[in-house]
Amino acid sequence: MLAAACGSTAAPGTSAPGSSAAAGSSAGTSAAASSGAGAPSAAKVSLDVTFTASPTTAARPYTLRCEPSGGTVPDAAAACAKLLKMTSLFAPRPTHVMCPMIMANAGRAIVTGTYYGKKVHETIVDGGCDLAKWASLHEVFN
Repeated sequence: MLAAACGSTAAPGTSAPGSSAAAGSSAGTSAAASSGAGAPSAAKVSLDVTFTASPTTAARPYTLRCEPSGGTVPDAAAACAKLLKMTSLFAPRPTHVMCPMIMANAGRAIVTGTYYGKKVHETIVDGGCDLAKWASLHEVFN
């Protein structure tokens, strides 16, 4: 079982806010470049997600593209329908909040790509302040 300190957003083995590892992994902090006139439109969502249940289990990688739907998710259209309703899934984490100290398990998802035109590079764990985010992401990809 992993545990995080009161009010922290990171468990042992993850990046704490403000650390050098977390500096490049904040979700939705940089806007993607705008498309030029006449350029083909990019997918509204383009994500690469790798789930790991524990350090000893094999990773499960997925890709998902929305509008148009595609990728390696078994039902990309249904996954996109769920994901496109979650407009704040990768919003920055709130600061100075109390989080559960108990991690549900060692599950982890590494998410990279673009989400509504914003770059995403985030690690989401199954516990602490990420519990709701993990549940939403897990619902889309499983």
